[in-house]
Amino acid sequence: MTELCGSFGTLRTLGRLVLTATVTLGAASGTHAYDRVNGEGFASRSPVLATHGMAATSQPLATQVALDILKQGGSAVDAAIAANAVQGLMEPTGNGIGGDLFAIVWSAKDKQLHGLNASGRSPKSLTFDYFADNNLSKIPSHGPLPVSVPGTVDGWFELHEKFGRLPMKTLLAPAIRYANEGFPVTQLVAYYWNRSVPILEKYPGFRETYMPGGQAPQEGDLFRNPRLARTLQKIADGGRDAFYRGDIAREIGQYMKENGGFLSYEDLASHKSDWVEPVSTNYRGYDVWELPPNGQGIAALQILNILEGYDLAALGRTSPEYVHLFTEAKKLAFEDRAKYYADPAFNKLPVRELISKKYAAERRKLINRKRAAKRYDAGTVALRHGDTIYLTTADKDGNMVSLIQSNYRGMGSGMTPGELGFILQDRGEMFSLKEGHFNQYQPGKRPFHTIIPAFVTKDGKPWMSFGVMGGATQPQMHAQIVINMVDFGLNVQEAGDAPRILHSGSSQPTDELMEDGGYLSLEDGFPMETRRKLVQMGHQLRFESGPYGGYQSILRDANGVYHGASESRKDGHAAGY
Repeated sequence: MTELCGSFGTLRTLGRLVLTATVTLGAASGTHAYDRVNGEGFASRSPVLATHGMAATSQPLATQVALDILKQGGSAVDAAIAANAVQGLMEPTGNGIGGDLFAIVWSAKDKQLHGLNASGRSPKSLTFDYFADNNLSKIPSHGPLPVSVPGTVDGWFELHEKFGRLPMKTLLAPAIRYANEGFPVTQLVAYYWNRSVPILEKYPGFRETYMPGGQAPQEGDLFRNPRLARTLQKIADGGRDAFYRGDIAREIGQYMKENGGFLSYEDLASHKSDWVEPVSTNYRGYDVWELPPNGQGIAALQILNILEGYDLAALGRTSPEYVHLFTEAKKLAFEDRAKYYADPAFNKLPVRELISKKYAAERRKLINRKRAAKRYDAGTVALRHGDTIYLTTADKDGNMVSLIQSNYRGMGSGMTPGELGFILQDRGEMFSLKEGHFNQYQPGKRPFHTIIPAFVTKDGKPWMSFGVMGGATQPQMHAQIVINMVDFGLNVQEAGDAPRILHSGSSQPTDELMEDGGYLSLEDGFPMETRRKLVQMGHQLRFESGPYGGYQSILRDANGVYHGASESRKDGHAAGY
């Protein structure tokens, strides 16, 4: 059973190296290190420090655009929108205006967090019975059937109306300019772009937009997308309705109709984002915030709640005992994720119960500290009645934005409408086709979502905006970032650079069940003794290259100084002024 990666989901088997446990023990036990005079040896760089503004993205040019917007007097939200638009152009392997968006915003004015769910819904004309009638036991990964309404553009305008300062024309201008003039494709994006081509080139419109000269661009090639430039200009001139009620919506609807799809103009015209209340748990004095389902953010809170019952600092960051406890806590949380996480508009979800300390204490009792479990059942809770990019920005007034956006499965469904210059997402694949499941496919319903932004406050004040892109990797890494800082004393950059733990093979909201314990992957940097002991405890170990996620973060210290951190495993950077 393979967990899906939000940024590069379909590439988890194409783009990574998977070896057996025996090879892992012999080949992956070294320690990756940098020759630094201070700090942890695995840290790739120092945190970036600044006072007036900060941006951290996975694309250096997007980071610079965000800073340019901040220097023009734009808010953190303005900078995030501008950077996201640029990333949709420059990182089509992970995001774009054909996908969805989630955000958490710290408002310095009212001193509170605001959550936005800008994910789209399934086509109203596509019924549950359609899949059975066509002998489909699972929603396909690509093509017209998994396409749901793209929510990103509406998300931009919702954020802008509430927190924006500069005109949308100003915010979209850099992306339009780069789309017309071209930009050099970065190393990692070129790699995944080339991996996507054999899968997606058969879908209508993909070759014309994303294969100039008949092939994917290579690292350093200049890529232009004048189709996307025209689309963004229409949005800049006509607002969100230009996308959802104008010519763009009509072109999407006509394209889908001509190519066997169900997404219609009416589906787009009726779309709206929702402002939601972030939810939190307190982990050793730090309030960790996530958005409620249909996303998977609360899995990170469940993991932290379970692990709070152990003295992790005493165990040590690379000890087999810590890795074991983390893995078992993840397994427990993911069983609940598979059963309960879904669109709250169609279900009464027990969110508060799932993230309660009492429930965590009950689940913690199921962990055998000396042996890995082959399976767990989801917990029993009383129902109450009644691939991806991540970026973060901060401005001179103390506003901070945690924003994540994705097409899913890397470049999305492959469906590339005519002259619009972007690919439609394939999030609909994440529905269950099991009747009665919380996440069962229904028309007009939001699918289970993997992309999640995060935020941490301390004593009611903003402390850190952060996120880690990458499907089922995300809640695991959210929890590890917090643990690395709170329990193990790492700084904001070291917390992201530290070797990561990744468990795969848990039960899924798309009906797969874990019955063999799944498997565990450890990045280079965990000792041979740790790996050997974990195998003795019953864990299946594999060596993998690539699926450990992509981290960006901004921390605000007690003096009001921003500390920016960026993922050393990706192409981007953090910068401030």
